[in-house]
Amino acid sequence: MSSTHDRTAWLEGGNACCTTPPHQTNRPYRLLLLGAPGVGKGTQAELLCERLGTCHLSTGDVFRVAKCDASGELSPAMQEALTYMKRGDLVPDRTVLEMIRERARCLRCTGGFLLDGFPRTLTQAEALTTILDAENIRLDNVLNYELPIEKIVERLSGRRTCTGCKAVFHITARPPKVENKCDHCGHALYRRDDDRPEAILVRMKVYQESTKPLLDYYAQRGLLLTIMAEGTPEETCERTMERLNVIGI
Repeated sequence: MSSTHDRTAWLEGGNACCTTPPHQTNRPYRLLLLGAPGVGKGTQAELLCERLGTCHLSTGDVFRVAKCDASGELSPAMQEALTYMKRGDLVPDRTVLEMIRERARCLRCTGGFLLDGFPRTLTQAEALTTILDAENIRLDNVLNYELPIEKIVERLSGRRTCTGCKAVFHITARPPKVENKCDHCGHALYRRDDDRPEAILVRMKVYQESTKPLLDYYAQRGLLLTIMAEGTPEETCERTMERLNVIGI
């Protein structure tokens, strides 16, 4: 965790407080981040937060931290979420929304935010609008990263995961030093079932069908910015900054 972006309040919730003051900017940005698996959304989140001074609020990170929390000091919403996750079930909207409400002060942060992983459905988007309106918070934009399906298949199908330490490599973008062997622990690499081309195509179809109502909702509100994620991460970030009309940062 970067010292300039302490996310303690977001990750732990409850009475936890961030120890680092928010980055002071003349123009705090409040953004949502959307994009299919394989478009490089996580990398863009890191680059944008550094450039804009916003805090990366990832719902996935909250769930990962909660799973590792042995203190038992979890809120009822997080305890309920873990119950669903342990069963392998999706966490229902009402539980995710309660988790967001518990962290509403992070949405009020004077440094702005980049919300990643939420909303995922139209119901969640409408509920988030209600939460933000109640807090008198105005959303600036919704960034939607897109990439041609063949590029997504190429990126994801080339991933290889270590059977030992679970490190991830890519046969062209980040190949191991020794073919099919992990650089870190020497164990064999394999391709996960959901990284096979046929599985990727199914995942993309499901993603596109579930996301279209969400995109339409934000487009109707004049908030949607669709950005092509081709090229290097830095090129995509520059493209994003231009669409946000951010100059000289």
